[in-house]
Amino acid sequence: MKSIRVLIVDDHEIVREGLQTLLAEEPDFEVVGSAGDGVAAVTLAESTQPDVVIMDLVMPGVDGIEATRRIQRNNPHARVLVLTTFADDQRVREAIQAGATGYLLKDVLKADLLRALRDAAAGRPSLHPEVQQQLMREVAGRTSPAQEQAPHLNLTEREIGILRLIAEGRSNKEIAAAVYLTEGTIKGYVSTIFDKLGVEDRTQAALYAVKHGLAH
Repeated sequence: MKSIRVLIVDDHEIVREGLQTLLAEEPDFEVVGSAGDGVAAVTLAESTQPDVVIMDLVMPGVDGIEATRRIQRNNPHARVLVLTTFADDQRVREAIQAGATGYLLKDVLKADLLRALRDAAAGRPSLHPEVQQQLMREVAGRTSPAQEQAPHLNLTEREIGILRLIAEGRSNKEIAAAVYLTEGTIKGYVSTIFDKLGVEDRTQAALYAVKHGLAH
């Protein structure tokens, strides 16, 4: 089985060491490096080519949001999973806009962190419940004219149902079984959903669904 290559980025050495110890106990993870600031993170991501980057946001110099943006620009295949103490609206929004696949808080349980890392490697988003609530509140606070222009209003009821299943991390095969359609038909639906929402992949579609209150 191919290991999930992980780069750990946090300005606290004890956090980096703790994460490294935790991942060393799991046979499907390989820690390929650790960095204490954003500049080192970008450099290491370039040289080690990780599958997933665990990214703190508040660091001296280049912060985690800018580091995420640079890593996504230089290594678009790398998934960034934010692991931080803060869940305020602006940080959440900026991290996702910078390209983060997931956003967790440091009170997360070990099992949930490991699941989020595996999901991130597979391109599936993971959001801490508090972060989901932040996004929901932001959506609820938008004006109705903006909502009227929202691309998801062009989705059919069937497409919204499939989008919800995408947001749950279901594969085309799993979705097909759930809604009693063929996998080929689901593939067509997924392509249409991407086109209507203006997204490029399942991760972006899932994040869109969460942002707009279409998934939990």
